[in-house]
Amino acid sequence: MAALQPVRGTHDLLPDAARAHRAVEQRAFDVARRFGFGEIVTPIFEFTEVFKRTLGDTSDIVTKEMYTFEDRGGESLTLRPEGTAAIVRAFISGGLAQQVPVKAFYRGPMFRYERPQKGRQRQFHQVGIEILGVEGPAADVEVITCGYHILEALGLGGTVTVEVNTLGDLESRAVYREALVAYLKGRQGELSEDSLARLERNPMRILDSKDEGDRAVVADAPILADHLNDTSRDFFARVRDGLSALNIPVEISPRLVRGLDYYTHTAFEFTTTALGAQGTVLAGGRYDGLVKQMGGPPTPGVGWAAGVERLSMLMTDPPPAPRPIAMVPAGAEADALALPLTDRLRRAGFAVDLGYSGNMGKRMKRANKVNARAAVILGDEELAAGEATVRDLDSGEQTRVRLNAVERALDRFR
Repeated sequence: MAALQPVRGTHDLLPDAARAHRAVEQRAFDVARRFGFGEIVTPIFEFTEVFKRTLGDTSDIVTKEMYTFEDRGGESLTLRPEGTAAIVRAFISGGLAQQVPVKAFYRGPMFRYERPQKGRQRQFHQVGIEILGVEGPAADVEVITCGYHILEALGLGGTVTVEVNTLGDLESRAVYREALVAYLKGRQGELSEDSLARLERNPMRILDSKDEGDRAVVADAPILADHLNDTSRDFFARVRDGLSALNIPVEISPRLVRGLDYYTHTAFEFTTTALGAQGTVLAGGRYDGLVKQMGGPPTPGVGWAAGVERLSMLMTDPPPAPRPIAMVPAGAEADALALPLTDRLRRAGFAVDLGYSGNMGKRMKRANKVNARAAVILGDEELAAGEATVRDLDSGEQTRVRLNAVERALDRFR
C-alpha cells in the first residue's frame, strides 16, 4: 500500500505554518474590527445555485473549478469557491436588510479545482470584508484603506502596489459593451473557444482571459475609461480624492476590470512581485447589482478578499513559537507535586511543558528542545525546604523560591 499523502492541491498546516496562518487571520480581524466590521461565519458549503447566480454560467469557476456534489437528499451542493456570495446569501436569508449598513468580516477555507501553484491550492483560505447598504464612494475608500492597513499590520505596506480602476455605472457599461463587442467581432477569428462562447453573453469576461491569444486581442481593445458618463467620472474622482487624503498610494490601471454584470464603479487589486511573477494578494470591487440578482432587495455593496496562504508567505515577521516554562521534577515525590503545580501555573496564564518521564538530565534536554524560557526545578533539596528553583534558561541565573511564590517569580518570563 502506498504511503498516505494529502490530496493533490491540499496541504497540512503544521505548527509553524499554522501559527503564521493564524497570525494573518487574527491581524486582519483586529484591523477590520477597528474599522467597525463584525465577523460573519457561513457554512462551508451552500446550495449550488448560490454560486451559479453570482458567478455566472460562463465563468471558469462555475464551468471548471467548483466542487459540486449531490447529497443523499438529492440536493446539489457546492463547497464554497469564494466568500462574497455566501455573505450576501446570509444577508438575505438572515433578514439583515433592515440593519444596513452591514459591515462583515469573514475568514475560512475555500475550494477550487485548479492547477496547484505557489501560494495557491485547491483548498485555500481567505479573509475578506464586505460593506452592504452604502451607495457613495466613502465605502469604497474605507474597504481599500482597511485592506492597506491590514497589509501594513503584516509588514507588507511597502511591498504591494494598489491598482484601481472604474467600471462605471450601468449606463456607461452598456455604452462600453457595444464598443467592445464591435471590436471583438472584428477579430473573433483570433479568440479562444471560451471567449467566443462569451462574446454575446458576457463579453467583458474576455478581458479577464488568461489565454495568450485572447490577451493579444484585448491589448488593443477599447478602454472603458473612454466611455464613462459624468456620474461615473465624478464617483471615481471622489474615490481617488479620498484615498489621496489618507495617503494611500494608488496606480490607475485602465485594463483592470470585473467581467460580471453586477460589478459597477470601483475595481481594485493589491499586487506584489515578492513571490516571483506579479501576483495578486488582495482584490475586490463594488457590486451594486449582486444582492438583487440573488433575490434580495436592491442593495449596494463593496468588498474584497485576500489569500491567507500568500500573505503568510510574504509576512515579514511571522510569530515565533511561544517559549513555555519547563517543569522539571526529579523522582516520584517530585512528580506528584509537579502535576498540581503545573495546573496552577497554567490556570495563572503560563504555558507550561511537563515532560511525561525521564530523569532530570532528560527533562532538561526536553526543556532545550522546546526552547523553554525558564525551568521550575523540583529536586530533593527543594522538596525538603518546600521550595522550587527557578532557572532563567537564557542567562543561567537561578533563584530558590517558596512554592506559593512560584507564580510571582515567573512573572518576568510571561
